[in-house]
Amino acid sequence: MRQLKLINPENASEEEVKSYATREAARAIVIDKDNKIALLYVSKSNYYKLPGGGIDEGENKNSALLRECKEEIGCDVEVLGEIGSIVEYRKIQNLKQTSYCYLAKVKGDKGTPNFTESEIGAGFKQVWLSYDNALGAMRSGKPPHTEGKEYIKPRDTTFLEEAKTHLLNFIN
Repeated sequence: MRQLKLINPENASEEEVKSYATREAARAIVIDKDNKIALLYVSKSNYYKLPGGGIDEGENKNSALLRECKEEIGCDVEVLGEIGSIVEYRKIQNLKQTSYCYLAKVKGDKGTPNFTESEIGAGFKQVWLSYDNALGAMRSGKPPHTEGKEYIKPRDTTFLEEAKTHLLNFIN
């Protein structure tokens, strides 16, 4: 999968990153039958993010993506294609994270998310927006903490921007 970006706002050196824990994650730009995109609004921190999360031991990217979409947006999805990957060097967490992003569509009816206690505590809400509104919401979010501001917002905004061509091909 093509790497779209390296996010390294804390200027971690390649030498430092060698000692970091690694994490892989699968994320999706999910479109419904009305061509709306699923986002998660983190209401207590005022920002938006794409559905997705860590790939558990024994999972592959696809099974992790399907699980995360079911948990976070309550939907079964069909993967339509790859958007790309983004690598983050998170010095504050001594973590190198690689996120793999896919374009997917809702399969069947929309369901109800099954948020974790942590996600409920953060005020997660599922929202469905047009592409332009989703991108506007993503750009206008104001996360107060480093993780949201320096990593999640730029990562997911890049994925949405990169997905525009893919979405136009799918919608038309």
